[in-house]
Amino acid sequence: MGRPARKLTPDRSARHLFGADLRHRREAAGMTLEKLAEVVCYSRSHLARIETAEHVPPPDLPGRLDEVFGTGEHFVRLYAIARHEVHPDKYRRRMELEARARVIDEYAGHLVPGLVQTEDYARALFRVSNPKATPDEIEELVSARLSRQALLRAEAPPDLSMVLDEAVIRRPIGGPAVMQAQLAALVDLVDTPTTTVQVLPFEHGEHALLGGTLTLMTLDDDSNVAYVESIATGALIEDPQIIHARRRSYDLLRAYALSPSKSASFIRALLEAPS
Repeated sequence: MGRPARKLTPDRSARHLFGADLRHRREAAGMTLEKLAEVVCYSRSHLARIETAEHVPPPDLPGRLDEVFGTGEHFVRLYAIARHEVHPDKYRRRMELEARARVIDEYAGHLVPGLVQTEDYARALFRVSNPKATPDEIEELVSARLSRQALLRAEAPPDLSMVLDEAVIRRPIGGPAVMQAQLAALVDLVDTPTTTVQVLPFEHGEHALLGGTLTLMTLDDDSNVAYVESIATGALIEDPQIIHARRRSYDLLRAYALSPSKSASFIRALLEAPS
């Protein structure tokens, strides 16, 4: 028995409406996903994810759909709205996409990224950002964060590259002992078969990613997404043009960052410095 089709919710957003309308017109035309995939030259799985709003449509697909279904510029106009829409389920979706990522490139300007935080480092952050939370609530948050790190220990982990602003490794989080343990954990990840860590020194000065964090993910179907985050907000980006611009900013930072070996020496110097 085939897997039941996921329920569509076209009233939620433009991207949901795009997917629902695509499925409606495909089924009305008596076309299977496999047949439509042949006609528009996209994989069945990619089209299925577009129908359920898991992926934003690629730029050239709307025109092909209008041609197939004879809908004028219906899908083109709908795409013009959907492509600029922040994903309505961005936090849940970020976790889902992260689990599917084959390559993760991350810039952090203030804090060690959650994927490589130690337990005590994460706990200190949750305590200060949730001052009214109970100890049990804090531990639940810590457990959730640490659970994300299982993908780095998987049989086929993603390739992880991180560029950390010097502020990330200099700001003492949780006290000297906690920070020392966190720095030691970073040193272990600086240059491995699947991870690299590079430090962007203060002397580099201003750059395009100041004030936030950026995560770029290449997924198991070779599609690309980006996630940007500030103090209390985050946005999942699937627009290819915006992702290209963020990728360019990240590549420039990586070019100006210290090499992995020099980054390891830089972090070790902080570890060995008197408290």
